[in-house]
Amino acid sequence: MKFSVLLPTRNGGKYLQACIESVLNQQYQDMELIVFDNANTDNTAEIVKSFISDNRLKYYKTDEVVGVTENWSNALRVSSGEYVLMIGDDDYLLPGYFNHINSIIEKYNNPDAVTYRGFLFIFPYAFENKSVSYYAPHFKYESKLDGEKYIVGDQLKSIVYDMFRFRPRVPLNTIAHIWSRKLIERVEVEGDLFRPPYPDHFAINALLLKADNWVFSKENTYIVGVTPESCGPKVFGFSEEQQREKEDYIGIPPPAEFPNQLPGASNINNMHTWLQLLKENYPSYLQDIRISRTNYVRHQVYNWISRYRHGSIDFAGLRELFKLLSLKDKIGLISVLWDGRSLKRVYSTLRKWKATRIDVFFHNAKPLIGTSTPEELYHSVIKK
Repeated sequence: MKFSVLLPTRNGGKYLQACIESVLNQQYQDMELIVFDNANTDNTAEIVKSFISDNRLKYYKTDEVVGVTENWSNALRVSSGEYVLMIGDDDYLLPGYFNHINSIIEKYNNPDAVTYRGFLFIFPYAFENKSVSYYAPHFKYESKLDGEKYIVGDQLKSIVYDMFRFRPRVPLNTIAHIWSRKLIERVEVEGDLFRPPYPDHFAINALLLKADNWVFSKENTYIVGVTPESCGPKVFGFSEEQQREKEDYIGIPPPAEFPNQLPGASNINNMHTWLQLLKENYPSYLQDIRISRTNYVRHQVYNWISRYRHGSIDFAGLRELFKLLSLKDKIGLISVLWDGRSLKRVYSTLRKWKATRIDVFFHNAKPLIGTSTPEELYHSVIKK
């Protein structure tokens, strides 16, 4: 089997049919699509049944609800492909995905992994309960990783090192990457590939540490869906309560407590947690790499300011949050004055002060009138 597409789902029936169709409608036979139903109570089983005649589809279901990490691991264990792709039930593979990836694999003699480009599709009512949908490029790559690149060794590890500065240089969504079975097995010598709190974030970085080579393709091959049920601070206006509610629903545990933890974006606190977990699991790579306290504080302060700007907290609440910062933290904030990257971030924040809310949360997002699904986005915009 050449490819395994893993599709773990938790009550995602509303979007599931389009996702499955985007995989099975492609004219490629040497693949399997594994749908792992996390004790769903919606119409998931009925939707899957409508595709039962396609022997590439394999369906599994848990008897009881399990955490997102366990459900992902369940799907991986029953897969058999030489290359593994993980997608969400609100995502969409563009036509020609498998042919393109296969050509890249052949061109570069079976690389450990391939990363590629895609789009973000914001479903109606996913942003501020508005009926309008939007789309945008999914991720902006720096020049070193833009275009078609073959990356090896220390170049890959440097991507992980920058994560410890809270600087993601690659998407932390699994759909943007496909991994070889041999690379996954290399990681799993030291434990499960997927670890809480964010199994995709841990997995991508563990794989980057263990990979010998990695291809970056310039082709657009997917659409990441953002729905009203999606989990993420950008979707919910940086409300901690709403973010926690969604994380509880899909089985993500609360951020582990660590010294001098600050309130704010749970994804930043969870990032601190999985970065520490990486250090503990891969000391030979990361023993001299520290989690940047300065950049952690900056990200939480950006979150506080965004929440104040959009009315989640008032000025008195913002002032109370700043009182939580130590003198060293405050000095770290001042150091932004001689940090070019942080200065750009401050400038961007100030420039966006009068920008529309959609552009603040989703940079370069464009409205799509009369378009309500990723498939319609493909036909109305991408295909043209």
